[in-house]
Amino acid sequence: MQLTTNFTLYELVKSQTAVRLGIHNIPGEEEARSLRLVAEHILQPVRDHFGIPFAPTSGFRCRELNRALKSKDTSQHIKGQAVDLEIPSVSNLELASWIRDTLKFDQLILEFYTAGEEASGWVHCSYVDKNRRMAVLNMTNDAERQAAVA
Repeated sequence: MQLTTNFTLYELVKSQTAVRLGIHNIPGEEEARSLRLVAEHILQPVRDHFGIPFAPTSGFRCRELNRALKSKDTSQHIKGQAVDLEIPSVSNLELASWIRDTLKFDQLILEFYTAGEEASGWVHCSYVDKNRRMAVLNMTNDAERQAAVA
């Protein structure tokens, strides 16, 4: 199912881990609606701005898959509200900064980015249609090398 010009539902539920573990990572109607909003308000604007094709590295995760990945049950991925992404040849700091300065989102996290290593880490971004927090966070393995996104 096509969600936007450049993104499909399949791309947002695809998971090599789910395939390997035999987990059926299928969203319900509400999760699919949320994935459409993420594609419309986050992924497509990013694609349009940078003009570089990319596929999200993680989108919807059923609870079983989310637990297999050792993520919390409160993850917005379970609700179809979050996506992890990287764009070839664009630093994750640049991507996160552009999203922060341009888009409306619920939560933006530059995860495991190391300053000076442009390809390190990834960007996590979530979208909800009401009561957006516009929260900007950093996560890193080494607090002293944390990059400033906020």
